[in-house]
Amino acid sequence: MSIGIDYTPAHEQGGGIGRYVRELVAALAEQDRQGAYRLFIAGAEHSRLPQAPAANFRYRATRLSPLTLARLWHRARLPLPVELFVGNVRLFHATDFVLPPTLPQTRTLLTVHDLSFARVPESAAPRLRAYLEAVVPRSARRADHILADSAATKADLIALYGMPEAKITVLYSGVSNAFKPVRDSAAQAAVRAKYNIGDAPYVLSVGTLQPRKNYARLMQAFAALPPRWADLKLVIVGGRGWLDAPIYECARAMRERVILTGFADEADLPALYSGAACLAFPSLYEGFGLPVLEGMACGTPVLTSNVSSLPEVAGDAALMVAPHSVEAIRAGLLALLEEDSAARAARLARGFAQAARFTWQAAAQRLRAIYAQLL
Repeated sequence: MSIGIDYTPAHEQGGGIGRYVRELVAALAEQDRQGAYRLFIAGAEHSRLPQAPAANFRYRATRLSPLTLARLWHRARLPLPVELFVGNVRLFHATDFVLPPTLPQTRTLLTVHDLSFARVPESAAPRLRAYLEAVVPRSARRADHILADSAATKADLIALYGMPEAKITVLYSGVSNAFKPVRDSAAQAAVRAKYNIGDAPYVLSVGTLQPRKNYARLMQAFAALPPRWADLKLVIVGGRGWLDAPIYECARAMRERVILTGFADEADLPALYSGAACLAFPSLYEGFGLPVLEGMACGTPVLTSNVSSLPEVAGDAALMVAPHSVEAIRAGLLALLEEDSAARAARLARGFAQAARFTWQAAAQRLRAIYAQLL
């Protein structure tokens, strides 16, 4: 039985959904050496693709870009089936919000990571929001089954789109084994030098520069910390996103106290987490919030928001605050920075335990069960 998987995000996106698809497919390849998998990639050439994750996983690439295909499939509504690119498959898994046209006999699975464009519309670029508002609900209705990144996203699909509960399965992300405490001082120093962090202690935040990550309020809260923390830096790791001018303006106003590193190599993230005094992730909305668990796995205290999926991901291991309150974020940062050693040790132990609950191996096992159910 051949299964097609949209691998485009893994090829073109360094973080976020790209990491989700890469890790999930890698875990799937470790577990299933029998099934025939076709990895569809838009905007790529076969000659430039890396080695496939296993012999039974084969790339099916087209030079047509994701934007071109979006225009053909979802704006012009041309019924060009994805099987033209991947060949005949029994099931096609669309991993990034939207479902392409398929042949009538092909079963379909759609992953919806979040509905931030609907829940926090002011945080989305207007053109992208309009596109997603039109295409995602249409894709959700067409799909035979839907994967949601969290129970919160599943609830949003039911509340906003009227999806039947039985049509949606929650598939949690995992934490890669690479995320663990980095104690090597040389490795720490190398990462600090690479991203121009210097020797000062720092609070870390990870995520694309966009309004939903709530960086402006985080910087305001950081600036309001007592003078005894004047040497502390705020390090924000993430590539450029959208509607990000206020973020850069706020960072410029704080001069050398805020360091915007840009996108960081995935291999450097464990050391960046491990070297931080704490991780601050006060997002306005998340479909999952993987940095919360990655920080915990690296032995870093975590501050996050009490909204959307974040409470179910953080469990009792993070300090949760109201993300719209600068004062709540400031108080939370101060509480973590000045937590006594016994309370900190207990928090880190809870963090290790919470992160260990989420593995890509478990995610792949659940995905294989869904594939089998649909077939």
